[in-house]
Amino acid sequence: MRRFFTILFLLLADYTCTHAQDITGVWQGHFRSNDLPKRYLTDEGRYKFEVQIAQHNKSFQAITYSYQTTVFYGKADADGTINPKTGKVLLQELKITEMRMQGGGDACVMTCFLQYSKSGDEEFLEGSYVSMNTRDSSNCGKGTVFLRRSASSDFYKEPFLVKREKVEESAKNKMTLSPTAPVKKPLASTHKPAVHLPVPPPKSGNSASSPIKSGSASNHPPAKSNHSSGLPASFAGKNLVQKKRPPKPPVIKPPAAAAPLKQELVNTSPAPYPADADTAEKTQKTEKITAAVPIPKVLTTRANQLVQSISLNTNEVILNIYDDGAIDNDTVSVYLDKKLIVSNARLSDEPIVVKLHLDESNDYHELVMVAENEGDIPPNTSLMIVKAGDKRYEVRITSTEQKNAVVIFKYEKNQ
Repeated sequence: MRRFFTILFLLLADYTCTHAQDITGVWQGHFRSNDLPKRYLTDEGRYKFEVQIAQHNKSFQAITYSYQTTVFYGKADADGTINPKTGKVLLQELKITEMRMQGGGDACVMTCFLQYSKSGDEEFLEGSYVSMNTRDSSNCGKGTVFLRRSASSDFYKEPFLVKREKVEESAKNKMTLSPTAPVKKPLASTHKPAVHLPVPPPKSGNSASSPIKSGSASNHPPAKSNHSSGLPASFAGKNLVQKKRPPKPPVIKPPAAAAPLKQELVNTSPAPYPADADTAEKTQKTEKITAAVPIPKVLTTRANQLVQSISLNTNEVILNIYDDGAIDNDTVSVYLDKKLIVSNARLSDEPIVVKLHLDESNDYHELVMVAENEGDIPPNTSLMIVKAGDKRYEVRITSTEQKNAVVIFKYEKNQ
């Protein structure tokens, strides 16, 4: 019997682990070549990338879409595997089924090495890829991949994905209903437990088995009762009322130390950022900026979450801001040191270009991304590419109508 339960436990553990990272669904994002000439020829080398996956245990069937406006479109059959313990995903394109390329060229298939991760309600697959020419198996280059789980497709859901989602939905419904089935039986019972109350000893001349009824012949008038419970009238009298009134508990006064504690809590203001990210320094710098510039209301009524802190050795910075994932009418405003520098701009696959000249007298600058709306598919997601001298940074940003995203620039002047 012990061996049976051990085997059952291991099977359940394997099932739970396998399904804890079910990547069945639609994933959207982009891939970008590491080849510098291709970056400049093809808008930073970014191609939109959609992957539809139907997972079966540790393997999956997939379809990929690669596209960039009218320059390129390709569709490929794919498959892969996932390690449920590490979250590592191997995605391999098998063959190109559809392709349109402006100017002609050879088709290449990709092999992607991805890592599954989750942040709040959002799920990601990101990593790297290598590619191979389908004509002569030559190297087509390599790069990076970023995907976010999406509720919808830019094309249509493939039949194999629709079928798999129906199977999973049916399984979820069965698992949801089965645990509640045994609970209904005791709830449906209408049996009420008997209430046993202490019966006073019978007085002389009355039978112990016959309660005194209202209106019966007696030398004493029946006690009046305000209760409609059907209990004997003798239980509604003075003795029962006295039993229901417990002695008053002693009055406990709050300790004298509570007053200063309350005053201390009232006078304490929360730090603007989490304590694990150089809170003291950020608080001091923020207070300097706040004292010089009036703070816009949208920066005080929403939470401000630090996304990334970047050290720069130049005060000339260029920002390219894109919609990250599906183009769904996300609109943003951008503030630098509490000053509005971009107002109600719509995100797309074409970058919003912002040129910054950082004040050399201040080595700390705060950029805040504010979501004016969350588009057709919440939340508001964007990719900000930061170019500072010979350095380049990619910052993925998520903002909502309740939370702003903050990027800190620390200017470190060359000695």
